[in-house]
Amino acid sequence: MITVAALSPSLDVTYLVEHLGLGAIHRPTAVHQVAGGKSLNLARAANTLGADVAAVAVLGGATGRTITSELINSGIAVRSVDSPADTRICVSIAAEDRDGLTELYPYAPEMPPQVWRAFRSQLAGMIIGRPGWLAINGSAPQGLATSAYAEIVIMAHQAGLKVAVDTHGPALEAAVGASPELIKINRFEAAELTGRRAERADLADLAKIIGDRTGGQVIITDGREGALGRTQDGACNSVRLPEGVNGRYPVGSGDAFLGGWLAATDVGASPATALRLATGCGVANALLPGPGNLDPATAREIADASVLTER
Repeated sequence: MITVAALSPSLDVTYLVEHLGLGAIHRPTAVHQVAGGKSLNLARAANTLGADVAAVAVLGGATGRTITSELINSGIAVRSVDSPADTRICVSIAAEDRDGLTELYPYAPEMPPQVWRAFRSQLAGMIIGRPGWLAINGSAPQGLATSAYAEIVIMAHQAGLKVAVDTHGPALEAAVGASPELIKINRFEAAELTGRRAERADLADLAKIIGDRTGGQVIITDGREGALGRTQDGACNSVRLPEGVNGRYPVGSGDAFLGGWLAATDVGASPATALRLATGCGVANALLPGPGNLDPATAREIADASVLTER
């Protein structure tokens, strides 16, 4: 089972247009709308792979109700924590005549103390009887104490769950101190955490430093270069993406990566197998509009074609 703690959800809208021009009127050729934010992207990817997924999410207003309905309709159990502020809407625009995305991402609403207390209560209730993994990923909302992610890790451990963390900055530093079973971050976040220079750092060295602090597994992603995974006992595997597979919708690929890893690990896959499926999910996500959307068969094909190397 996989439970996600969604402190900064959003409604993610992707517009596809033929041409993007500043100051012009645009008529989208397609619109894709999904329950988003990093935690819910992860939840959707893992759910698509067949995992048993549940979410506790801070949601407000009509947008929050839309997200709740989508999660329920997709088979993801959700406990909604009422926010006095409307849930944010994040927009991505993909133009046929250019590479990359144009993105508009508001900050998540500030979290008042009473909402944080309600979230903790709902999360505690949700994870009772849900063994497996708790995932905490994404930025902490404004107004939330730096220690909040560490508190969630401790709560999950007390309930017998393993914890995966994907965040950055002070929240990551605090979470590391609570010894989660997995830290999944990118090269630049790992360099910041360890005080190294990102461009020159060896991923295996970064993973060892972090793993020695947490006692758990570490995964460091590196964009098109793939990823490196370090197990609890110090064994390292690196995985490279297959040649010629390029997507134009990278938003959510890191979340789909973690969702794939958790879905595989939750059913007993080896670290190497889970790392390959995670890689396949990250790439498959980039092939479809809407973060966290992927085709499971495509993800597994890409996973099989990825190149795994023992370090």
